[in-house]
Amino acid sequence: MKRSRSGGDSEPNRVGSCGIRLLMNCRSVFFAAMLLFVFASTSALAQNPASTPPMGWNSWDAYGLTIDEADYRANTTVLAGMKQFGWQYSVIDEGWYMQDPFAEKVEARKYLWDANGILIPVVNRFPSSAGGAGFKPLADWVHAQGLKFGIHIVRGIPRQVVKENLPIAGSSFHASDAGDTTETCPWDEGNYGVKDNAAGQAYYDSMLRLYAGWGLDYIKVDCISDHPYRPTEIRQVAEAIKKTGRPIVLSLSPGPTSLENAAYVAKYSQLWRISDDHWDVWAAEHKKAGTEFPFGLRDAFDRLAKWAPLVKPGAWPDEDMLPEGWLGPHPGWGEARQSRYTQDEQRTEFTLWAISRSPLIFGGNLTRLDEFTKSLMTNKEVTGINQKASESKPVTNLPAGFEKARVWKVEIGKGDRHPYFAFFNLDEKPVTLHTTWAQLGVGSGKHPARSVWEGNKMPAAESIDVSLPAHGSAIYKVE
Repeated sequence: MKRSRSGGDSEPNRVGSCGIRLLMNCRSVFFAAMLLFVFASTSALAQNPASTPPMGWNSWDAYGLTIDEADYRANTTVLAGMKQFGWQYSVIDEGWYMQDPFAEKVEARKYLWDANGILIPVVNRFPSSAGGAGFKPLADWVHAQGLKFGIHIVRGIPRQVVKENLPIAGSSFHASDAGDTTETCPWDEGNYGVKDNAAGQAYYDSMLRLYAGWGLDYIKVDCISDHPYRPTEIRQVAEAIKKTGRPIVLSLSPGPTSLENAAYVAKYSQLWRISDDHWDVWAAEHKKAGTEFPFGLRDAFDRLAKWAPLVKPGAWPDEDMLPEGWLGPHPGWGEARQSRYTQDEQRTEFTLWAISRSPLIFGGNLTRLDEFTKSLMTNKEVTGINQKASESKPVTNLPAGFEKARVWKVEIGKGDRHPYFAFFNLDEKPVTLHTTWAQLGVGSGKHPARSVWEGNKMPAAESIDVSLPAHGSAIYKVE
């Protein structure tokens, strides 16, 4: 029996048709939501590309201004062999645009820039950049090794570029519109500052657009986070990176960045230096007047402790590179040498950087890597602490006997019942430290533990005794 379109038998057909349309609409909404999610995720990645502390190699401690393509490729090849331990970034530090990096005067170093005043690599030092290719062929090679490519610049615009008043790419401005001739870097006279105006932003936009096109993943910008602190240029560089759409890590240098500026630098960058240049000294006795250069390992304990509460994903207080292993042939400070650290001091430095979640940027010459240094870099549990920790902080209210010692506690997850503890001896002589697990905040009762560096297991006990050499360290995991 047939019914009218408004009758009972026709209703299921109407509902079914509506259901199909509803399903199609739901699918459309679903796919639109997925596209929005992907876009949002990509956008978030571009804005914050360092969810864990960056790990990698930088050329400064071994090569200073003199790094060339052959040496860079050789070091990067070694780094690629350790990428399974977390090492990721290979960074060319200052000088890649200098035709004569050994010259004393800035003018004699002969900076190289393109028609729009942007620094480009010198071909006789980086042959793959010939024909206007820039660093793209080299970055492509780095990416093929499974690594990421980085460079260093000094903030600002070359003085001669301003003098010649070169046009700024992608704009109607010229260099004189962007250059601030009253603002120079007190320890690097190559550049003028960049004005906080549309022309200044256009200059940084054109720079980062070019470098992003090369395949840049990491940029270290110097003379910007302290002496002097240049907040406007920090913002301009960050905005220029954002416009490229490429997830480029922004590293600010040098330190000491002021704690008062912590929120600002964390807003615009992923890591920032918290000390002046750190070198292979326990405690520097002959610092330059009015500075903390060179910053010693002993001083790093208190500095890192001050910044510990501000560490969070995408915002990493940076205690500088690890000057370990062979520092040569042309280190950024001093003569070529094996690191002045004893092996105990070297392990202490590596341990402190790892557990405090400071970026792990190795500075030694990887082509002359000794077995001891390699053993530090390839301890997957230690580098994993650096990458996976959810909380790391100094232990306070330590018992008697810890006056010249430090202890840090590290949790991998919130409320971790099996935390790590790093013990450090800052004294000039060996020491045995004694404490109970309850005093360390683990809880009363007996707990077994394991030495991370040596792998030795300790039976369950209510207390722990740690014997350390002068300037020595150890890491234990509560099991």
